[in-house]
Amino acid sequence: MDIGSTWSAPAAEGNYLVRIALGDPEGPSSTDVLSGTRRLMLEGVAVPAGGREERAIAVNVRSPGLAPPPPNAPGGARVLLAEEEEGSPGWQPRIALSFEGRAPAVLAVEAEPADLPTLYLAGDSTVADQPGPMYASWGQMLPLFLGPGIAVANHARSGETLKSFISSLRLAKVLERMRPGDYFLVQFCHNDQKKEWPQTYAEAGSTYEAYLRAYIEEARARLATPILATAPQRRRLGPDGRARNTHGPYPDAVRELASREGLVLVDLEAASRSLYEALGPELSRAAFAVSGDETHHGLYGARQLAKFVARELGRSGLPLAACADPAVSLYDPARPDPPPGAVGSA
Repeated sequence: MDIGSTWSAPAAEGNYLVRIALGDPEGPSSTDVLSGTRRLMLEGVAVPAGGREERAIAVNVRSPGLAPPPPNAPGGARVLLAEEEEGSPGWQPRIALSFEGRAPAVLAVEAEPADLPTLYLAGDSTVADQPGPMYASWGQMLPLFLGPGIAVANHARSGETLKSFISSLRLAKVLERMRPGDYFLVQFCHNDQKKEWPQTYAEAGSTYEAYLRAYIEEARARLATPILATAPQRRRLGPDGRARNTHGPYPDAVRELASREGLVLVDLEAASRSLYEALGPELSRAAFAVSGDETHHGLYGARQLAKFVARELGRSGLPLAACADPAVSLYDPARPDPPPGAVGSA
C-alpha cells in the first residue's frame, strides 16, 4: 500500500535508522527520498512494476532547545533560529520524510533509534539545507553519497559566520549533542571576509584563524574529530577561462591551519575552480540556482561539490571513510558530470 508523498513520526533528538520499502504493485516507480528541510537521502530508486526495493537511511533529529545554563551563568536555553527556520521540519522533534521523483511510490517506513556516529556541519548558505527546490547546497546533498552508517546533522545557515554561529548558540547546540567518535566539518569564509559586516568580520591571518582553532579544540575536547573545508569560490571566470580567487587569503589560511593541526582538509575552493573551468563560461552557469547569482548553487552544482566532499571523506583515512559511496572514489571536478540538458547528460 502506497503511504503517500510524506511520512512523519514524533522522535526525540538523536539518530535513527529508517528502513523504507519502495515499489508500486501496479506500475514501475522511481523515488527520491528527502528528510527534514529537503536533505536528499535517496534519489531515483527505480523499482519495476510489482517489485519491492528496501533501503535504509540514517536520519538525525534535533530541536532548538538547549540545557538551560545555571543561575547567573551566561548563555541561553534555545538556539536563536532565523524567522524562516521557525517551524521548519529540520528543527522539529520528529522524523519528517518527503517522497518525490518521476513516479514516487513508498510501501512502508519503519524507524528505530540507532547508535551511529554523527557528522556535524557548520557553515553558511553554501552548506545549509535550502528550503526551496531551486537552491541547494553540498551539505544537503551529502547524505546521498554516504551510507546509513553515519548521520549528517547540518547546522549551517545562510548568512552565518564563525562569530555569529557562536552568538546564535548554534555552536553550543552542536557541542551539547556531540559525542566521542563524532565528526565536525567546518566551512566558513563567504561572510567572514565582509568588512562591511563589522560585528562578524574576521581578518584572515588573525581572528579568522583563531576562531577556527577554537572550533577545532572544542571538538577535540569532546573526543570528536574536526575537519576543515575551504569555501567554494564564487563564479568569476576571466577572459582566459580561468576562475578568479574571490576569497583572498582565506583559503590559504584554512589550508595552513589544517596542515599545522594534522587535520583532514576538504579543499572545495580548489574543487570549485576546477569545476567552473571544466564547464566553461556558458555551461558553468548551470551550477548555480538563478541567473545573476554566482554564489549559491542549484541542484547540479551542489551535487558536484557534494560528490567531491564524499570523495575526500572516503580518502581521509578516518573511520567514516567506510561510509562514503565507492562510486565517488574516482570523481574528478575537472571532469564533472554533464549539466542537465547538455550533450551526453543523463
